Amino acid sequence: MYKTYYSLAKTPFSKDLRPEQAFQSTNYLEALNGLAYLQKTKGIGLLIGDSGVGKTFTLRSFTESLNPALYHVVYFPLSTGGVMDFYRGLAYGLGEEPKHRKVDLFRQIQQGIERMSSEQKITPVFILDEMHMAKDAFLNDLAILFNFQMDSTNPFILILAGLPHLKTRLNLNHHRPLSQRIIMRYHMQALTKEDTCAYIDHHLKLAGAKMPIFTPPALEAIALRSQGWPRVINTLTINCLLYGSQLKKEQIDEDIVRMAAEEGGM
Repeated sequence: MYKTYYSLAKTPFSKDLRPEQAFQSTNYLEALNGLAYLQKTKGIGLLIGDSGVGKTFTLRSFTESLNPALYHVVYFPLSTGGVMDFYRGLAYGLGEEPKHRKVDLFRQIQQGIERMSSEQKITPVFILDEMHMAKDAFLNDLAILFNFQMDSTNPFILILAGLPHLKTRLNLNHHRPLSQRIIMRYHMQALTKEDTCAYIDHHLKLAGAKMPIFTPPALEAIALRSQGWPRVINTLTINCLLYGSQLKKEQIDEDIVRMAAEEGGM
């Protein structure tokens, strides 16, 4: 097992990583700053980025920073379900038993938000993930659903997250009412070569590494093969550790990275 061979105390790049253990890349910190701004102002925000760039982890870090006595988080990853399924999910998230008609569901969701905000002094935080999959009808309705007191107040936080082409969809004329109400936008990017190397070093140290396991050329090879996408970096690095331990390599070089990348189709 590579952990024993490389004297690691635990598995690196674990999914149960705590937010305070995260690698503090510029990209990650800027995204959190944007979400913190949205927290203060309330309203609608947009977080986009390619698959594997770290959107979900960033959203988890943000929600875990919120005081549960002041914020109620409703996380809803969208699928290809019907529009009514989305509304029922929002109603359930507010602790409501969903109504059957769309007009009643609208009223129920809005009243639930207002009641939570005014009576309980709790701000509902809606995180709608995979929004690039949302049907046009749902996007069109969001601007209406989250319009309170003739658009004079925002008793909620709504975060729309998804792949970059969500931004393109929102720029279309028929989605302009929703797009114009977005007050925070952030596009998460892949890590730079320097950040990729630092990211790997950070996670290996968290796992208990005492000595450098990868040679500098190996780290550069991972940065090149992964193109800076954290999820790909994680997979490729773990595969390198597996190969390195099997071949009894004290340090992993670029040849091991090449083998691991080719095996993984990277």
